[in-house]
Amino acid sequence: MTRESGASSPADAPVVVVVEPQTPGNVGTIARAMKNFGFSDLKLVDPPEIDRESEAYGFAGHAREDVLPEADEVTFDSVVEQYHTVGFTAITNEDARRHVRFPFRTPRELADSLARVEAPTAFVFGREGTGLSNAELERLDEVCSIPASAEYPVLNLGQAATVALYELRTLTLGPDGEGTQLPDVERERAAEADIDRFYDFFEAFLARIEHREHKREKTVRMMRRLVGRAHPTEREITTLTGLFRKAAERVDPPES
Repeated sequence: MTRESGASSPADAPVVVVVEPQTPGNVGTIARAMKNFGFSDLKLVDPPEIDRESEAYGFAGHAREDVLPEADEVTFDSVVEQYHTVGFTAITNEDARRHVRFPFRTPRELADSLARVEAPTAFVFGREGTGLSNAELERLDEVCSIPASAEYPVLNLGQAATVALYELRTLTLGPDGEGTQLPDVERERAAEADIDRFYDFFEAFLARIEHREHKREKTVRMMRRLVGRAHPTEREITTLTGLFRKAAERVDPPES
């Protein structure tokens, strides 16, 4: 089955599973990352004791209000039985001779793949020191690995989950980042009439400092290409227009 295009509802968004986390702080960091990127269902396999005075709540930010206190304690077996599972690992096999950690996807590739899957999905992260064991990975449906330096590919558990959930945010926030706090760049772009007005002032400025017409034409064309690629905001184009208007007046002051 395939997902509808756009963001997942909280009910069908992938769940995040952490197997035997040792440090409450990492649990809190993961809960915070989940809230940042639209995930809400946290499940813990054999977690340490987590109370409201622990590092978990200190690191969770606003996730201390919902994601963290609503986390479920589950068994690894139940996760395997109920979900389409994706195990995260820093260590992969190099080729298809062994299938425990190969083939694997990057988080970005995984996001594209899972966008077409409607089955309940679980992202499974392992222990701080050893990650998921081969025996555990053998029982999971897919493997995912974060691209990193070959010299030191292993990330801290909380960091790995944060990077992965950021790349997977399209599954919860939609392909266009619906619900995010980022401004709409297209709406911020200056109106074409204001950009054309800027070109007029720029051309007038050139006419006062450069008398060779062929050079003026090339320079105006260059400026059009530059501004066209930049997609300036209304404030930016207003500032540039004012700058070249004043510059032209300085070069050739208007008659009083």
